[in-house]
Amino acid sequence: MTVHVVSHTHWDREWYRPMESFRARLAELVARVCDQLDAGELRRFHLDGQTVTALDALAVRPDLADRIRAHAAAGRLHVGPWHVLADNQLVSGENLVRNLLAARRVAADLGLTLADVGYCPDAFGHPADLPRVLRGFGLDTALVWRGAPPHLARFRWRAPDGSEVLAVNQGYYEPEVLWDAASAADRLAAFRDRQAGRDADGPYLLLNGGDHLAPRPLPAGLADGAAVESTLAGYFAAIRDAVPAERVVTGELRHPGDWLTFVLAGTLSTRLYLKQANAAAETLLEAWAEPLTVRAGRAHAVGLLRHAWDELLQNAPHDSICGCSVDEVHRENEVRFDRARQAGEHLVERALLDLGLDTRLAGDPVTEAAALVVVNPHAAPVTGPVVVDVHTAPGHTLAGLVDADGAPVPFELRETEPTPLFCADLDILPDTRDTLRHRVAFVADAPAGGWTGYTATVVPGAPAAVPAGVPGRSVTRGDWTLTVAEDASFTLTDSATGRTLPGLGRLVDVGDAGDTYTYDPPRRDETVTPVVREAWVHDGPAASRLVVRADLDVPAGLTADRSARSTERVVLSLTVTATLWAGVPELDWRLEFDNTADDHRLQAHFPTDAPATDWTADAHFSLLTRPLKAALGPLPEQRGYEADAGVAPVRSLATLPGLAVLAPGLPEVQGIAGERPSLAVTVLRAVGWLSRPDLRARTAGAGPQLPTPEAQCRRRITAAIGVRLDDGESTVTTAAAHRRAPLRAWQLRPGAVAPVATPGLGVDGAQVSAYKPAEDGDGAVLRLVNPTSASVVATVSGLAGTPVECDLAERPVGAAVVGDGITLGPFATRSFRVTG
Repeated sequence: MTVHVVSHTHWDREWYRPMESFRARLAELVARVCDQLDAGELRRFHLDGQTVTALDALAVRPDLADRIRAHAAAGRLHVGPWHVLADNQLVSGENLVRNLLAARRVAADLGLTLADVGYCPDAFGHPADLPRVLRGFGLDTALVWRGAPPHLARFRWRAPDGSEVLAVNQGYYEPEVLWDAASAADRLAAFRDRQAGRDADGPYLLLNGGDHLAPRPLPAGLADGAAVESTLAGYFAAIRDAVPAERVVTGELRHPGDWLTFVLAGTLSTRLYLKQANAAAETLLEAWAEPLTVRAGRAHAVGLLRHAWDELLQNAPHDSICGCSVDEVHRENEVRFDRARQAGEHLVERALLDLGLDTRLAGDPVTEAAALVVVNPHAAPVTGPVVVDVHTAPGHTLAGLVDADGAPVPFELRETEPTPLFCADLDILPDTRDTLRHRVAFVADAPAGGWTGYTATVVPGAPAAVPAGVPGRSVTRGDWTLTVAEDASFTLTDSATGRTLPGLGRLVDVGDAGDTYTYDPPRRDETVTPVVREAWVHDGPAASRLVVRADLDVPAGLTADRSARSTERVVLSLTVTATLWAGVPELDWRLEFDNTADDHRLQAHFPTDAPATDWTADAHFSLLTRPLKAALGPLPEQRGYEADAGVAPVRSLATLPGLAVLAPGLPEVQGIAGERPSLAVTVLRAVGWLSRPDLRARTAGAGPQLPTPEAQCRRRITAAIGVRLDDGESTVTTAAAHRRAPLRAWQLRPGAVAPVATPGLGVDGAQVSAYKPAEDGDGAVLRLVNPTSASVVATVSGLAGTPVECDLAERPVGAAVVGDGITLGPFATRSFRVTG
């Protein structure tokens, strides 16, 4: 029944104060901890689970460096194993891997030893693949909280691929237990009694500290047998053999919580613009910058690549990416996303340049031919749409498009506009040339992991007229016919199968009296759907489009008592574009509008035509199946609890029988039961408070009651979703990968010739999760993933070196791979170090 007391702080880098304000306090805390460790008032201290705390403190107090190193070397000061305590669900699996790799790099630079416990406190739920990630770094334990089964104090947590860790559910932070010396004994006894209610055997873990609190000296007489001053590693060692092998929890930890243990599912859709920016930056670095850096042999670019990841990782903590901080924090988040994007795009440009593809448009604008290159980030051939700007000399226009073999390619002219074009670089004098910009769209074919060329014929003449649409409500492309309804939803009819699916993309707007953590319907709600104002058909050689303009007449906000939507109304002018591309079996649905209303949630519904009891979505490396639910569970009656919000995190893919929805950057989806089961994708949630104490769906505050007017998202809202009429695991996971990272096209420098088709890395039978420079600079790391429930055998081509299997930490675990294929079991990942 012993209580293991671990003195710690949980440090949110930014939350109800901006980062610099918190950093100033962090430096004071670290100095105070060093003083207490020097004086013997504390024996040990856990400086949270992230190395960024040490970096942040030393940035403003470099004089503390030697003291921090000395205490860490003596085992008195513990940090890590993460670089930042990320929200585990809203970042990619590769983001989590880069996080742990960064922590090892930072710890080595600072001379620190990382904690060897999978410390994951305060994340708003835990993903199914986290045990796999931890085990890939040699960590076989996890400290968890929100979303863990509340009745289990400790259990064995198993990922879909079979990876398993010993997990401890910390229950709840209780910094007040030992805060006051006079009451410490009584409070400690009460704590032990509460813990015995869910764990009769003990020992128990007391995390002595809390958010942004400096430690106090422990009360005298603490080590009287009732409690011991301990470490997280010491506690796990004490319980390691006490957890029965059959006490196993599988999959994600998003179980309804106990008292004050909120999952806070509304954070999946708060400030969705942050989630979209994060997904775009992850894709840029994972799918483009890293593989191209490897292929171009740009070892000297690793520093910039790490810098880009560092900017991105700083936005990964739950109070950052979840959007539940004060507005100043999220303005800084957008700047960091921009910095990551700028660095990533530079890496892509320079890698292409080293590979002989100069995308810098310096020199005289083209008058005869424009060379284009289409690059494929995937390790398999891809057919997909591209949109590219072609700049010509004024007074010239495009007369045609041919592929690398000279065959004509259908294309569509989207825009033509006179555009001054500025170019400058280290080897290019700054210069501005007058050009005519032509935005063209076409369907391209690109080889695995490589590129191919296209040539646009340029001729003298007046700018080509952009084809005008015609009024209409229906288009047909191949076997598919698409018709728009009065509520701006679409009916898709497939003549080959006889299937007809009405209501695709049906937009439903409801009130939201919640806060940045929790969706909360007002007592007297009003549901609003759009009304079509006009619809235009654009039927071209490359694609058929329906462009729909509709009005969404919504209440402007809430009533003064927040119990109902207001009588004042605002009309939101929506543009919904539905595109069928030639030869691509996918509906491309896109929404744009300016949000000028407050306190509401807008979802796009996609129903199927088959019965269902559950739905499937992709997580980090696996597909997960979840039950269909009501839109909102029963409202709690007791204080300190929350309702089941019904929503769940997705990376980019959700399926029902016969239907797949591809929605990268839109991570909140509901699988809704009914006569026609549907997937509801949240495209906007607008709220104005960080936390409120008066919600019905969560009966206690989740943070300070501070206004966050910018969380109302009064800005341009965009959403892009793909729809497929199948649910085969291999097919839809491949489609989701292509949706996350579509083909890209560039115009090459004037005078260049379109390149021939040039393949690169090829993988058949599995997907590539990472192809990156190795952390130690020796070669590259290739990671293959099988996100499906069936075993596969992958074959790899185009590697410039010998692959040797390694773990996620990039340490060798096997001999060189030989033979005809690489077997990956259900939901498996395998990593390989590739050296020349």
